[in-house]
Amino acid sequence: MLSIGELSKRTGVKVPTIRYYEQMGLLAAAERSGGNQRRYSRTDLERLAFIRHARDLGFEIERIRELIALSHHPKDACEGADRIALAHLSDVRDKIDRLKKLEHELERIVSHCSGHTVEDCYVIRALSDHGLCDHEH
Repeated sequence: MLSIGELSKRTGVKVPTIRYYEQMGLLAAAERSGGNQRRYSRTDLERLAFIRHARDLGFEIERIRELIALSHHPKDACEGADRIALAHLSDVRDKIDRLKKLEHELERIVSHCSGHTVEDCYVIRALSDHGLCDHEH
C-alpha cells in the first residue's frame, strides 16, 4: 500500500490533484489506515498513471471517465475507445489549424512593424483594429 505522497512521487501527479480525481470519481476513494491516512493499491497506481497519461495527451475529464468505464469490460470491442480517440484527434487537428492561422497572422503583424515609437507601431494598430488582419483567426 502506498501513501498519497508516494503515489504522487511515482506518478508525477500532485497531491491536491489526486484528491480532486477522487472527488470526481476517476479514482476510487482511498482506503484509510488506522491513523486515517490514505492508502493506495497497485491498481490505484495504474489507474492514476492512466489518467495522467490521458491528461498529458489532452483528453478531457469526461472522456477519461468514458475510457475508464470501457476498461471495465476488457472482452468488449474497442470501437468505443477508438471513437473517443478519433474525436479527440479531430479536435487536436482543429486546434493545430487554428494555431497555424494565429502563427501566420502574428508573423505578418510583426513583420509589418517598422515603427520606432509606439505611435507608429503596426503591432499596436493591428491589435486595435481587427480589420487590419488578413483573415479570421
